[in-house]
Amino acid sequence: MRFDLITLFPEMFAAVRDLGVSGRAHARGIWSLETWNPRDFTTDVHRTVDDRPYGGGPGMVMLAEPLALAVEAVRAARLRAGVDMIDAPAPVVLLSPAGRTHDQARARRWADGGGAILICGRYEGIDQRFIDRYVDEEVSLGDFVLSGGELGAMVLMDSVVRLLPGVLHDAESAEQDSFNPALSGLLDSPHYTRPEVWRGDAVPEPLLSGHHARIAVWRREQSLALTAARRPDLIDRARASGALDARDERALDQGPDRS
Repeated sequence: MRFDLITLFPEMFAAVRDLGVSGRAHARGIWSLETWNPRDFTTDVHRTVDDRPYGGGPGMVMLAEPLALAVEAVRAARLRAGVDMIDAPAPVVLLSPAGRTHDQARARRWADGGGAILICGRYEGIDQRFIDRYVDEEVSLGDFVLSGGELGAMVLMDSVVRLLPGVLHDAESAEQDSFNPALSGLLDSPHYTRPEVWRGDAVPEPLLSGHHARIAVWRREQSLALTAARRPDLIDRARASGALDARDERALDQGPDRS
């Protein structure tokens, strides 16, 4: 899998490329990352990538031409590297508040693909003509605005890379992530580690029982209770999809066993 980032701040991506789980996977060649600065595709002495918006208003707008040239250069590079086929180019994805919200299911679908060309906007936005001509998909992280697309791109890549085979030491750990289909799309249950008693608070007894079936029931009840309290929309979604059985419904009615 390869991600190509078109960004004015390529140095920001050292965090996801070099550190943590994603950094180890990058070093092992499980995935790769290339950055491309739109300023390298300008022709004026000032390397201009933005200008004032037509119609007036605050801020500046990113120019279409440097971004278009960058995308074309990336596509050619991916073809030379054998990452893409000429009839199956990587999608061009813009991090944008106007995009569809990224979630775990979408991360899973991305993990089954070959990567993408990610556009990291800045300033007030990007010339719409570039978006109309080159962008295949717009992705948002939620109903808030960042200073640029770089942080969003890093979040997106991390959510995808950790799902690739061989990235996590224990592949089953991803199956227990919040929002995973293995959890019916619900939030994960609470976790505990040593010491058994910390500042007077003990680890819940079921987790110490060694009884795997009982532990599984306790975790499921905690997952249901936490989701009902904090994300009831996920309960509604799981119920509508048929992911909750009669035992789940009884647990929701009774509340969790806190012992």
